[in-house]
Amino acid sequence: MDPLWLLLLLPLAVASGWFASRKELERRAKDTAFNLPSAYFKGLNFLLNEQPDKAIEVFIKVLEVDSETVEMHLTLGNLFRRRGELERATRIHQNIIARPNLSNSQRLQALFELAQDYFKAGLLDRAESLFLELADTPTHAEQALRYLSQLYEQEKEWGNAISATKRLQKYSEKDVSPIVAQYYCELAEISLERQDFEQARTQIESALKVDPNSTRATIQLGNLQFELGEYASAISTWQKIEEQDPRYLGEVIDKIVAAYRKIEDDEGLWDFLGQALDDYGGPKLLEAQVEEIEHRKGRDEAVDFLTEWLRKNPSLHGLRNLVNLRKTDLASSPLSADLEPMQALLVSLFDTDGLYRCRQCGFTGRTLHWQCPGCKGWYMQAPVTNEHMLRQTN
Repeated sequence: MDPLWLLLLLPLAVASGWFASRKELERRAKDTAFNLPSAYFKGLNFLLNEQPDKAIEVFIKVLEVDSETVEMHLTLGNLFRRRGELERATRIHQNIIARPNLSNSQRLQALFELAQDYFKAGLLDRAESLFLELADTPTHAEQALRYLSQLYEQEKEWGNAISATKRLQKYSEKDVSPIVAQYYCELAEISLERQDFEQARTQIESALKVDPNSTRATIQLGNLQFELGEYASAISTWQKIEEQDPRYLGEVIDKIVAAYRKIEDDEGLWDFLGQALDDYGGPKLLEAQVEEIEHRKGRDEAVDFLTEWLRKNPSLHGLRNLVNLRKTDLASSPLSADLEPMQALLVSLFDTDGLYRCRQCGFTGRTLHWQCPGCKGWYMQAPVTNEHMLRQTN
């Protein structure tokens, strides 16, 4: 045949095949619709009329005679769980699992849905049992291990949380080491409260081995060394925070000052405060420096230093400190009456500055929580003050 004719007939053949396949699909769709049990539509009618209990009874009966509707039942159970109707969701998923003719994939999916029902209902022992079973399956291991980590966090079973999260790393694209380090730090907190310093040191070292940049573990190690009288070592440890996240220096500055005092190294303290303040700023470092100047040289020198600092580094915290320093001097002055409203204004402004903030959900607070009280993630950051923001823009 002439190749030209072949080129002309080819589109016609393709079109004919497309129309034939479309007709076949339409026929199958009609057959499927007619084969659905009438009881199933009765159940949907109950559901639409806000009679979910009757609907569940019908759907369970349909499941008993037609296992091909398993996926629909899984979806229905999931819907009930999202609406907070956990008893209904649980009942549907339990009945699916009870069917003897389920495929392995259907059974595993039903187990996963049921485990989520238990978890959300607070039946953690039952949820844990199912998640542990699913953690050994290739299809559900990652999701199950994530839930196990959350479950053990809620129960404060930090050892189990460490094990589950370490296993999760095999499946997760995101590095979970910082979270594992937080779990070790939680164990260390318990040991420190019990004054089991040897165990605490082991747990802190494990945290730093997993995550060398764990600021929390570094703070804990310095605290432990200070408690044991290892003051020089504590100072050296805390100074590593400068490399990790210098915003957290303010959390330990009072102890750093105390440690320098213990070893009677006034010059070392003076040098450290001056350099740290120049490099990083921050309200607590500024307060420590001002107090040290007042201690060494008197209040007038402290006022002069703080005034000059504020010219170069505008800061609400610094202004508040200056007002406090001058309050005694101006007590007998006519200006003293103006100080009270000024202080009140600074307090109100201070309340919006220097808050600890969660990177994930935006929760803010004046107290450092390593685990966010809002979203329960490990994303709390040290305060970003007005001074820090001004430094970044400059």
